[in-house]
Order: sequence, then structure tokens, then C-alpha cells
Amino acid sequence: MADYYLVTPLGPFPAAIGNAFNTFTTRQDISPRPLPIMQGGTARAGMKLKLEAEGEFSNTGTPTLVLGFYIGTEVPAITTPLAESSAITTASGVTALPWRLEYRGIFTATGTTGTIVGCGSLEYGTTLTAVTTVPIPITLALRTVTIDTTIARAFGVCATWGTSSASNTIKTYNISALLLN
Repeated sequence: MADYYLVTPLGPFPAAIGNAFNTFTTRQDISPRPLPIMQGGTARAGMKLKLEAEGEFSNTGTPTLVLGFYIGTEVPAITTPLAESSAITTASGVTALPWRLEYRGIFTATGTTGTIVGCGSLEYGTTLTAVTTVPIPITLALRTVTIDTTIARAFGVCATWGTSSASNTIKTYNISALLLN
């Protein structure tokens, strides 16, 4: 008997890029809608999760910015950061610089106290033609996250600006989520 391998994209799928968000200094959901959802009972120990997202940011001055992925409920709510960057200092007075997040994790346990272990990276523009890459999450301890896999879970993108300004804007073009066995 041959092994059978699957890659399952998690829908629903946003048909348009997300809105621009500004004037906030606490963790905020910046995802396009609708969010990808993993139905309860879908994850199995050993399955992998891959998340990707891209977007742009603009600012005035040199505010710090934190970007990452979160796990939420079906009614979008940030309940658990999955992997976030440290506070990066952005370039001064920029317009529409690109950013890109990628995360890969493995479910090591499932159930009400399921566990996912993973890491990834954030690439962010320092100019329109240059990027810097940093790891997410930022510590070994943050790579292991408890997740209740018995209920539906949404995956989204979150951000935190260090300074509130109407000129500090961020937008997510898309988010994709894949389950791999």
C-alpha cells in the first residue's frame, strides 16, 4: 500500500487586498477578510501548518513595528500570537515599502491543549529595492504555542506600531494557510 500525501489550502479566500490601518499602538488584526479557518478536529499530530502573508507599510519618522501571525476564533479575534517579530525600527518617512511573513509549524499534540512548534521569518523593506530578514518568533520559548484543535481556528496577521500617527499605515495584500500531512 502506497503512502498518501495531501496539501490542503484553508479557506475561505479573500477576493481583495486588505484595508489600510493606522493610529494604533496595541496589537491589531490587519488581515484581509475572510480569514482562513482550520475546522475543529482537522489537525493531527505530525501535520504541518504553513502560513504566508504580504503587504506594505508607510510612515513618518522612524516608528517601530511588530508584525506576526495569530490564532483566533471564527469570529475574528486575536486570542493567541503564533509568531511575531521583535520591534523593528522602520526607515524614515517611507511610502509603500513591502513586507512578507512566512511561518511553518508542526502539530506535536492535538486536543484542547494541542501544541504547535514552529518558526519563520519577516522580510521588510528598508528601501523600495532592499529588504532585511528577521526570525519569527524572536525566542526559542515562543516557538511552542498551545492551541485548542477541537474547535475552529482562524489564522490572521497582526501588527503593532510603536507610535500612533495617521501617517503610520499598514496593509495586508493577502494571507494563505496550508495544512500538510
